[in-house]
Amino acid sequence: MRERFLLFLILAGLGVFLYIFQYQVNTVVGFVILCVCMVIYGLYSIAATKYQNRRLKIHPLVVNENYKPFVSILVPAHNEEGVIEATIENIRSIDYPNFEIIIIDDRSSDNTAGVIKKLADKYENVIAMVRNHDAFPGKSAVLNDALDVAKGEAILVFDADATVEPDFLNKLIPHLEPADVGAVQARKIIRNKDVNVLTRCQNNEYTMDTHLQAGRDAVKGAVELRGNGELIKRQALIDIGGWNNYTITDDLDMSTRLHIKGWDVRFCPDACVYEEGIVFIFPLFRQRRRWLEGTIRRYLEYFWAAMTSKKMSLRAQLDMAIYITEFIMPLWFMMEVIFRIVKLFADKIDPYSLHNVLWSSLIVAAVVWLGFFLLIRYSLRRYDNVPRRKALSEAFITTVYFFIIWFPMELFIFGKILFCKKDMNWGKTAHGLVLEEKEKIKDKINKQIKKLQEKLQEVLK
Repeated sequence: MRERFLLFLILAGLGVFLYIFQYQVNTVVGFVILCVCMVIYGLYSIAATKYQNRRLKIHPLVVNENYKPFVSILVPAHNEEGVIEATIENIRSIDYPNFEIIIIDDRSSDNTAGVIKKLADKYENVIAMVRNHDAFPGKSAVLNDALDVAKGEAILVFDADATVEPDFLNKLIPHLEPADVGAVQARKIIRNKDVNVLTRCQNNEYTMDTHLQAGRDAVKGAVELRGNGELIKRQALIDIGGWNNYTITDDLDMSTRLHIKGWDVRFCPDACVYEEGIVFIFPLFRQRRRWLEGTIRRYLEYFWAAMTSKKMSLRAQLDMAIYITEFIMPLWFMMEVIFRIVKLFADKIDPYSLHNVLWSSLIVAAVVWLGFFLLIRYSLRRYDNVPRRKALSEAFITTVYFFIIWFPMELFIFGKILFCKKDMNWGKTAHGLVLEEKEKIKDKINKQIKKLQEKLQEVLK
Protein backbone atom coordinates (compact mmCIF):
# COMPACT_ATOMS: atom_id res chain seq x y z
CA MET A 1 0.00 0.00 0.00
CA ARG A 2 2.81 2.39 0.87
CA GLU A 3 4.55 1.74 -2.46
CA ARG A 4 1.28 2.46 -4.31
CA PHE A 5 0.77 5.70 -2.38
CA LEU A 6 4.32 6.90 -2.99
CA LEU A 7 4.13 6.11 -6.71
CA PHE A 8 0.82 7.99 -6.93
CA LEU A 9 2.42 11.02 -5.24
CA ILE A 10 5.39 10.90 -7.64
CA LEU A 11 3.13 10.71 -10.70
CA ALA A 12 0.84 13.44 -9.38
CA GLY A 13 3.82 15.67 -8.56
CA LEU A 14 5.34 15.11 -11.99
CA GLY A 15 1.99 15.85 -13.63
CA VAL A 16 1.51 19.10 -11.71
CA PHE A 17 5.08 20.16 -12.45
CA LEU A 18 4.68 19.56 -16.18
CA TYR A 19 1.26 21.22 -16.28
CA ILE A 20 2.61 24.40 -14.65
CA PHE A 21 5.93 24.24 -16.49
CA GLN A 22 4.34 24.17 -19.95
CA TYR A 23 2.81 27.62 -19.44
CA GLN A 24 6.16 29.14 -18.50
CA VAL A 25 8.65 27.25 -20.69
CA ASN A 26 8.24 24.61 -23.38
CA THR A 27 8.18 21.29 -21.52
CA VAL A 28 10.60 19.84 -24.05
CA VAL A 29 13.20 22.17 -22.55
CA GLY A 30 12.80 20.53 -19.13
CA PHE A 31 13.09 17.08 -20.66
CA VAL A 32 16.24 18.11 -22.53
CA ILE A 33 17.72 19.53 -19.30
CA LEU A 34 17.13 16.15 -17.64
CA CYS A 35 18.86 14.37 -20.54
CA VAL A 36 21.79 16.82 -20.46
CA CYS A 37 22.31 16.21 -16.73
CA MET A 38 22.40 12.46 -17.34
CA VAL A 39 24.90 12.91 -20.21
CA ILE A 40 27.16 15.09 -18.06
CA TYR A 41 27.14 12.51 -15.29
CA GLY A 42 27.81 9.77 -17.84
CA LEU A 43 30.83 11.63 -19.22
CA TYR A 44 32.05 12.24 -15.68
CA SER A 45 31.87 8.49 -14.90
CA ILE A 46 33.77 7.68 -18.12
CA ALA A 47 36.51 10.16 -17.16
CA ALA A 48 36.64 8.70 -13.63
CA THR A 49 36.95 5.16 -15.02
CA LYS A 50 39.81 6.18 -17.33
CA TYR A 51 41.57 7.91 -14.46
CA GLN A 52 41.10 4.85 -12.23
CA ASN A 53 42.53 2.52 -14.91
CA ARG A 54 45.51 4.82 -15.50
CA ARG A 55 46.20 5.00 -11.77
CA LEU A 56 46.04 1.20 -11.45
CA LYS A 57 48.60 0.83 -14.25
CA ILE A 58 51.01 3.06 -12.33
CA HIS A 59 50.11 1.71 -8.89
CA PRO A 60 48.61 -1.79 -9.27
CA LEU A 61 46.29 -3.16 -6.61
CA VAL A 62 48.38 -4.62 -3.80
CA VAL A 63 47.11 -8.13 -3.11
CA ASN A 64 47.40 -9.35 0.46
CA GLU A 65 48.29 -13.03 0.00
CA ASN A 66 47.41 -13.66 3.64
CA TYR A 67 43.79 -12.61 3.12
CA LYS A 68 42.18 -15.92 2.22
CA PRO A 69 38.82 -16.01 4.03
CA PHE A 70 36.86 -19.26 4.05
CA VAL A 71 34.16 -18.92 1.39
CA SER A 72 30.76 -20.60 1.39
CA ILE A 73 29.46 -20.90 -2.16
CA LEU A 74 25.65 -21.03 -2.22
CA VAL A 75 23.84 -22.38 -5.29
CA PRO A 76 20.02 -22.27 -5.12
CA ALA A 77 18.36 -24.73 -7.49
CA HIS A 78 14.71 -25.07 -8.47
CA ASN A 79 14.02 -27.67 -11.18
CA GLU A 80 17.64 -27.55 -12.36
CA GLU A 81 18.17 -31.26 -12.96
CA GLY A 82 19.56 -30.65 -16.45
CA VAL A 83 22.29 -28.13 -15.55
CA ILE A 84 23.18 -28.37 -11.86
CA GLU A 85 25.77 -31.18 -12.12
CA ALA A 86 27.81 -29.39 -14.79
CA THR A 87 27.64 -26.18 -12.73
CA ILE A 88 28.98 -27.84 -9.58
CA GLU A 89 31.76 -29.62 -11.49
CA ASN A 90 32.81 -26.25 -12.87
CA ILE A 91 32.68 -24.50 -9.49
CA ARG A 92 34.80 -27.25 -7.92
CA SER A 93 37.58 -26.37 -10.38
CA ILE A 94 38.03 -22.94 -8.77
CA ASP A 95 41.68 -22.54 -7.73
CA TYR A 96 41.18 -21.37 -4.13
CA PRO A 97 42.25 -23.14 -0.91
CA ASN A 98 39.29 -22.55 1.42
CA PHE A 99 35.74 -23.04 0.21
CA GLU A 100 32.65 -25.19 0.54
CA ILE A 101 29.73 -25.58 -1.85
CA ILE A 102 26.18 -25.66 -0.52
CA ILE A 103 23.55 -26.64 -3.08
CA ILE A 104 19.97 -25.97 -2.04
CA ASP A 105 17.08 -27.74 -3.74
CA ASP A 106 14.13 -25.38 -3.45
CA ARG A 107 10.99 -27.54 -3.67
CA SER A 108 11.81 -28.96 -7.12
CA SER A 109 9.34 -31.17 -8.95
CA ASP A 110 12.06 -32.88 -11.01
CA ASN A 111 15.06 -34.95 -9.85
CA THR A 112 17.20 -32.00 -8.73
CA ALA A 113 17.25 -33.32 -5.14
CA GLY A 114 18.56 -36.71 -6.27
CA VAL A 115 21.29 -35.14 -8.39
CA ILE A 116 22.61 -32.86 -5.62
CA LYS A 117 22.57 -35.70 -3.07
CA LYS A 118 24.78 -37.78 -5.38
CA LEU A 119 27.14 -34.81 -5.74
CA ALA A 120 27.30 -34.42 -1.94
CA ASP A 121 28.12 -38.12 -1.56
CA LYS A 122 30.76 -37.87 -4.26
CA TYR A 123 32.63 -34.75 -3.03
CA GLU A 124 33.75 -33.91 0.49
CA ASN A 125 33.32 -30.14 0.22
CA VAL A 126 29.82 -30.30 -1.32
CA ILE A 127 26.76 -30.09 0.95
CA ALA A 128 23.21 -30.81 -0.25
CA MET A 129 20.18 -29.15 1.33
CA VAL A 130 16.63 -30.15 0.36
CA ARG A 131 13.88 -27.75 1.45
CA ASN A 132 10.42 -28.96 2.39
CA HIS A 133 7.66 -28.36 -0.14
CA ASP A 134 5.83 -26.13 2.35
CA ALA A 135 8.92 -23.93 2.90
CA PHE A 136 8.70 -20.17 2.26
CA PRO A 137 9.19 -19.59 -1.50
CA GLY A 138 11.83 -17.49 -3.21
CA LYS A 139 15.57 -17.17 -3.61
CA SER A 140 15.99 -14.94 -0.55
CA ALA A 141 14.42 -17.53 1.75
CA VAL A 142 16.62 -20.23 0.20
CA LEU A 143 19.78 -18.21 0.85
CA ASN A 144 18.75 -17.37 4.41
CA ASP A 145 18.25 -21.07 5.14
CA ALA A 146 21.66 -21.89 3.69
CA LEU A 147 23.33 -19.08 5.63
CA ASP A 148 22.42 -20.84 8.89
CA VAL A 149 24.64 -23.81 7.99
CA ALA A 150 27.32 -21.95 6.00
CA LYS A 151 30.72 -21.69 7.69
CA GLY A 152 32.27 -19.01 5.48
CA GLU A 153 33.50 -15.56 6.47
CA ALA A 154 32.41 -14.61 2.94
CA ILE A 155 29.35 -15.83 1.02
CA LEU A 156 29.49 -16.29 -2.75
CA VAL A 157 26.19 -16.74 -4.60
CA PHE A 158 25.89 -18.44 -8.00
CA ASP A 159 22.90 -19.20 -10.16
CA ALA A 160 22.37 -22.84 -11.12
CA ASP A 161 23.70 -22.24 -14.65
CA ALA A 162 26.88 -20.34 -13.70
CA THR A 163 30.35 -21.14 -15.05
CA VAL A 164 33.61 -19.43 -14.09
CA GLU A 165 37.35 -19.62 -14.71
CA PRO A 166 39.61 -21.25 -12.08
CA ASP A 167 41.06 -17.88 -10.98
CA PHE A 168 37.62 -16.36 -10.31
CA LEU A 169 37.93 -16.10 -6.52
CA ASN A 170 41.56 -15.01 -6.61
CA LYS A 171 40.46 -12.00 -8.70
CA LEU A 172 37.40 -11.21 -6.60
CA ILE A 173 38.67 -11.72 -3.02
CA PRO A 174 41.20 -8.80 -2.88
CA HIS A 175 38.39 -6.28 -3.51
CA LEU A 176 36.50 -7.55 -0.43
CA GLU A 177 39.36 -7.00 2.03
CA PRO A 178 38.91 -3.27 2.91
CA ALA A 179 36.98 -2.83 6.15
CA ASP A 180 34.26 -0.65 4.60
CA VAL A 181 33.55 -3.03 1.68
CA GLY A 182 30.52 -5.23 2.26
CA ALA A 183 30.23 -6.93 -1.12
CA VAL A 184 31.81 -7.29 -4.57
CA GLN A 185 30.05 -8.05 -7.84
CA ALA A 186 31.69 -9.90 -10.75
CA ARG A 187 31.06 -9.11 -14.40
CA LYS A 188 28.25 -11.14 -16.00
CA ILE A 189 28.56 -12.46 -19.56
CA ILE A 190 26.10 -14.43 -21.69
CA ARG A 191 27.66 -17.79 -22.49
CA ASN A 192 25.45 -18.65 -25.49
CA LYS A 193 25.34 -15.18 -27.03
CA ASP A 194 25.60 -16.44 -30.62
CA VAL A 195 22.40 -18.53 -30.56
CA ASN A 196 20.06 -15.81 -31.89
CA VAL A 197 19.39 -12.07 -31.87
CA LEU A 198 17.84 -12.21 -28.38
CA THR A 199 20.92 -13.74 -26.77
CA ARG A 200 23.17 -11.26 -28.62
CA CYS A 201 21.11 -8.34 -27.34
CA GLN A 202 21.19 -9.73 -23.79
CA ASN A 203 24.98 -9.99 -23.93
CA ASN A 204 25.23 -6.44 -25.30
CA GLU A 205 22.92 -5.32 -22.50
CA TYR A 206 25.23 -6.99 -19.96
CA THR A 207 28.23 -5.29 -21.57
CA MET A 208 26.53 -1.91 -21.21
CA ASP A 209 25.81 -2.79 -17.58
CA THR A 210 29.50 -3.59 -17.13
CA HIS A 211 30.36 -0.10 -18.35
CA LEU A 212 27.79 1.52 -16.03
CA GLN A 213 28.86 -0.57 -13.02
CA ALA A 214 32.53 0.23 -13.66
CA GLY A 215 31.66 3.92 -13.83
CA ARG A 216 29.71 3.79 -10.59
CA ASP A 217 32.62 1.98 -8.96
CA ALA A 218 35.08 4.62 -10.20
CA VAL A 219 33.05 7.52 -8.75
CA LYS A 220 32.37 5.53 -5.53
CA GLY A 221 28.67 5.48 -6.36
CA ALA A 222 25.90 3.00 -5.56
CA VAL A 223 27.23 -0.13 -7.29
CA GLU A 224 24.60 -2.86 -7.43
CA LEU A 225 24.76 -6.61 -6.91
CA ARG A 226 23.50 -8.80 -9.75
CA GLY A 227 22.62 -12.07 -7.99
CA ASN A 228 24.98 -14.29 -9.95
CA GLY A 229 28.64 -13.93 -8.94
CA GLU A 230 28.11 -11.74 -5.87
CA LEU A 231 30.56 -12.07 -2.95
CA ILE A 232 29.35 -10.75 0.43
CA LYS A 233 31.01 -10.46 3.83
CA ARG A 234 29.18 -12.40 6.52
CA GLN A 235 29.61 -9.41 8.83
CA ALA A 236 27.77 -7.19 6.34
CA LEU A 237 25.02 -9.78 5.89
CA ILE A 238 24.46 -9.98 9.64
CA ASP A 239 24.45 -6.17 9.87
CA ILE A 240 21.54 -5.84 7.44
CA GLY A 241 19.66 -8.90 8.71
CA GLY A 242 20.34 -11.23 5.77
CA TRP A 243 18.28 -11.39 2.61
CA ASN A 244 14.79 -9.88 2.43
CA ASN A 245 12.28 -12.72 2.00
CA TYR A 246 9.62 -10.35 0.70
CA THR A 247 11.39 -8.96 -2.34
CA ILE A 248 11.40 -10.41 -5.87
CA THR A 249 14.90 -9.06 -6.58
CA ASP A 250 17.10 -10.18 -3.71
CA ASP A 251 20.29 -8.71 -5.19
CA LEU A 252 19.01 -5.17 -5.79
CA ASP A 253 17.25 -5.07 -2.43
CA MET A 254 20.44 -6.15 -0.66
CA SER A 255 22.56 -3.62 -2.56
CA THR A 256 20.43 -0.72 -1.37
CA ARG A 257 20.29 -1.93 2.24
CA LEU A 258 24.08 -2.33 2.29
CA HIS A 259 24.55 1.25 1.06
CA ILE A 260 22.05 2.60 3.60
CA LYS A 261 24.05 0.90 6.37
CA GLY A 262 27.26 2.51 5.10
CA TRP A 263 28.80 -0.53 3.41
CA ASP A 264 30.61 0.00 0.13
CA VAL A 265 29.81 -2.30 -2.80
CA ARG A 266 32.54 -2.75 -5.41
CA PHE A 267 32.60 -4.03 -8.97
CA CYS A 268 35.32 -6.29 -10.42
CA PRO A 269 35.18 -6.48 -14.25
CA ASP A 270 38.17 -8.86 -14.37
CA ALA A 271 36.29 -11.68 -12.61
CA CYS A 272 33.68 -13.01 -15.04
CA VAL A 273 30.72 -15.30 -14.44
CA TYR A 274 29.10 -16.82 -17.51
CA GLU A 275 25.41 -17.63 -17.59
CA GLU A 276 22.88 -18.88 -20.09
CA GLY A 277 20.97 -16.27 -22.07
CA ILE A 278 17.26 -16.77 -22.68
CA VAL A 279 16.60 -17.89 -26.25
CA PHE A 280 12.81 -17.40 -26.33
CA ILE A 281 10.88 -14.13 -26.10
CA PHE A 282 8.21 -14.98 -23.47
CA PRO A 283 10.63 -16.32 -20.80
CA LEU A 284 12.72 -13.19 -21.45
CA PHE A 285 9.70 -10.95 -20.83
CA ARG A 286 8.96 -12.80 -17.58
CA GLN A 287 12.53 -12.36 -16.35
CA ARG A 288 12.77 -8.67 -17.27
CA ARG A 289 9.34 -8.03 -15.78
CA ARG A 290 10.59 -9.36 -12.44
CA TRP A 291 13.81 -7.35 -12.63
CA LEU A 292 12.04 -4.10 -13.45
CA GLU A 293 9.27 -4.51 -10.88
CA GLY A 294 11.82 -5.35 -8.20
CA THR A 295 13.92 -2.32 -9.14
CA ILE A 296 11.03 0.12 -8.97
CA ARG A 297 9.59 -1.33 -5.75
CA ARG A 298 13.06 -1.22 -4.20
CA TYR A 299 13.38 2.51 -4.95
CA LEU A 300 9.88 3.21 -3.62
CA GLU A 301 10.64 1.33 -0.40
CA TYR A 302 14.14 2.61 0.35
CA PHE A 303 14.55 5.98 -1.40
CA TRP A 304 13.76 8.12 1.64
CA ALA A 305 15.88 5.95 3.93
CA ALA A 306 18.76 6.19 1.44
CA MET A 307 18.53 9.96 1.01
CA THR A 308 18.39 10.55 4.79
CA SER A 309 20.95 7.90 5.81
CA LYS A 310 23.85 9.33 7.82
CA LYS A 311 25.99 6.29 6.99
CA MET A 312 25.48 6.29 3.22
CA SER A 313 28.03 8.42 1.36
CA LEU A 314 26.92 11.58 -0.45
CA ARG A 315 28.37 10.20 -3.70
CA ALA A 316 26.29 7.04 -3.43
CA GLN A 317 23.17 9.09 -2.66
CA LEU A 318 23.72 11.34 -5.66
CA ASP A 319 24.49 8.37 -7.90
CA MET A 320 21.29 6.59 -6.83
CA ALA A 321 19.18 9.71 -7.38
CA ILE A 322 20.56 10.14 -10.90
CA TYR A 323 19.89 6.53 -11.81
CA ILE A 324 16.28 6.85 -10.65
CA THR A 325 15.76 9.35 -13.49
CA GLU A 326 15.97 6.37 -15.89
CA PHE A 327 12.51 5.38 -14.68
CA ILE A 328 11.11 8.91 -14.58
CA MET A 329 12.16 9.69 -18.17
CA PRO A 330 9.62 7.50 -20.04
CA LEU A 331 6.78 8.80 -17.85
CA TRP A 332 7.95 12.38 -18.30
CA PHE A 333 8.05 11.94 -22.06
CA MET A 334 4.57 10.42 -22.33
CA MET A 335 2.98 12.93 -19.97
CA GLU A 336 4.65 15.79 -21.82
CA VAL A 337 3.19 14.63 -25.15
CA ILE A 338 -0.29 14.11 -23.66
CA PHE A 339 -0.33 17.54 -21.96
CA ARG A 340 0.75 19.32 -25.11
CA ILE A 341 -1.88 17.61 -27.25
CA VAL A 342 -4.61 18.36 -24.67
CA LYS A 343 -3.49 21.98 -24.53
CA LEU A 344 -3.62 22.32 -28.31
CA PHE A 345 -7.16 20.94 -28.49
CA ALA A 346 -8.26 23.05 -25.51
CA ASP A 347 -6.89 26.20 -27.18
CA LYS A 348 -8.47 25.15 -30.51
CA ILE A 349 -5.20 25.27 -32.38
CA ASP A 350 -5.20 24.19 -36.02
CA PRO A 351 -4.20 20.56 -36.87
CA TYR A 352 -0.88 21.73 -38.33
CA SER A 353 0.26 22.74 -34.84
CA LEU A 354 -0.58 19.24 -33.61
CA HIS A 355 1.61 17.94 -36.41
CA ASN A 356 4.46 20.14 -35.12
CA VAL A 357 3.93 18.88 -31.57
CA LEU A 358 4.25 15.27 -32.65
CA TRP A 359 7.35 16.03 -34.68
CA SER A 360 9.05 17.80 -31.77
CA SER A 361 8.26 14.83 -29.53
CA LEU A 362 9.64 12.40 -32.10
CA ILE A 363 12.83 14.46 -32.29
CA VAL A 364 13.23 14.24 -28.50
CA ALA A 365 12.64 10.47 -28.67
CA ALA A 366 15.26 10.21 -31.42
CA VAL A 367 17.78 12.09 -29.27
CA VAL A 368 17.17 9.67 -26.36
CA TRP A 369 17.47 6.72 -28.75
CA LEU A 370 20.79 8.14 -30.04
CA GLY A 371 22.06 8.45 -26.47
CA PHE A 372 21.39 4.75 -25.80
CA PHE A 373 22.92 3.84 -29.15
CA LEU A 374 26.18 5.69 -28.41
CA LEU A 375 26.34 4.26 -24.88
CA ILE A 376 25.97 0.68 -26.11
CA ARG A 377 28.46 1.18 -28.95
CA TYR A 378 31.04 2.64 -26.55
CA SER A 379 30.55 -0.27 -24.13
CA LEU A 380 30.98 -2.88 -26.89
CA ARG A 381 34.16 -1.23 -28.13
CA ARG A 382 35.56 -0.72 -24.63
CA TYR A 383 34.80 -4.06 -22.95
CA ASP A 384 34.23 -6.58 -25.76
CA ASN A 385 36.68 -5.13 -28.32
CA VAL A 386 34.00 -5.39 -31.02
CA PRO A 387 35.16 -4.04 -34.44
CA ARG A 388 33.83 -0.57 -35.32
CA ARG A 389 31.41 -1.61 -38.05
CA LYS A 390 30.01 -4.54 -36.09
CA ALA A 391 29.71 -2.36 -32.97
CA LEU A 392 27.49 0.03 -34.94
CA SER A 393 25.11 -2.69 -36.12
CA GLU A 394 25.01 -4.41 -32.73
CA ALA A 395 24.36 -1.10 -30.96
CA PHE A 396 21.52 -0.32 -33.38
CA ILE A 397 19.82 -3.70 -32.88
CA THR A 398 20.26 -3.59 -29.10
CA THR A 399 18.84 -0.06 -28.85
CA VAL A 400 15.73 -1.22 -30.71
CA TYR A 401 15.59 -4.20 -28.33
CA PHE A 402 15.76 -1.82 -25.36
CA PHE A 403 12.85 0.29 -26.57
CA ILE A 404 10.74 -2.79 -27.35
CA ILE A 405 11.47 -4.59 -24.06
CA TRP A 406 11.94 -1.90 -21.43
CA PHE A 407 9.83 1.12 -22.42
CA PRO A 408 6.37 -0.53 -22.60
CA MET A 409 7.22 -2.85 -19.70
CA GLU A 410 7.98 0.10 -17.45
CA LEU A 411 4.55 1.57 -18.13
CA PHE A 412 3.01 -1.84 -17.43
CA ILE A 413 4.85 -2.15 -14.09
CA PHE A 414 3.79 1.32 -12.98
CA GLY A 415 0.20 0.36 -13.76
CA LYS A 416 0.57 -2.92 -11.91
CA ILE A 417 1.93 -1.24 -8.77
CA LEU A 418 -0.85 1.38 -8.84
CA PHE A 419 -3.85 -0.83 -9.54
CA CYS A 420 -2.98 -4.45 -8.70
CA LYS A 421 -2.31 -6.28 -5.47
CA LYS A 422 1.34 -7.04 -4.77
CA ASP A 423 2.24 -10.65 -5.48
CA MET A 424 5.38 -12.76 -5.07
CA ASN A 425 5.50 -14.00 -8.67
CA TRP A 426 9.21 -14.71 -9.01
CA GLY A 427 9.23 -15.23 -12.79
CA LYS A 428 11.89 -17.92 -12.50
CA THR A 429 14.48 -17.96 -15.27
CA ALA A 430 14.40 -21.23 -17.18
CA HIS A 431 17.83 -22.83 -17.66
CA GLY A 432 18.88 -25.50 -20.10
CA LEU A 433 16.57 -24.32 -22.89
CA VAL A 434 19.41 -24.31 -25.40
CA LEU A 435 20.18 -27.94 -24.65
CA GLU A 436 16.48 -28.74 -24.81
CA GLU A 437 16.18 -27.08 -28.22
CA LYS A 438 19.21 -28.97 -29.51
CA GLU A 439 17.65 -32.25 -28.39
CA LYS A 440 14.44 -31.37 -30.22
CA ILE A 441 16.41 -30.68 -33.39
CA LYS A 442 18.30 -33.98 -33.03
CA ASP A 443 15.02 -35.86 -32.55
CA LYS A 444 13.56 -34.21 -35.63
CA ILE A 445 16.62 -35.12 -37.72
CA ASN A 446 16.57 -38.69 -36.43
CA LYS A 447 12.90 -39.05 -37.34
CA GLN A 448 13.58 -37.75 -40.84
CA ILE A 449 16.51 -40.14 -41.24
CA LYS A 450 14.31 -43.01 -40.08
CA LYS A 451 11.63 -42.10 -42.63
CA LEU A 452 14.23 -41.96 -45.42
CA GLN A 453 15.59 -45.34 -44.37
CA GLU A 454 12.08 -46.83 -44.47
CA LYS A 455 11.44 -45.39 -47.93
CA LEU A 456 14.80 -46.67 -49.14
CA GLN A 457 14.00 -50.17 -47.86
CA GLU A 458 10.64 -50.08 -49.69
CA VAL A 459 12.38 -49.08 -52.94
CA LEU A 460 14.97 -51.87 -52.58
CA LYS A 461 12.21 -54.43 -52.04
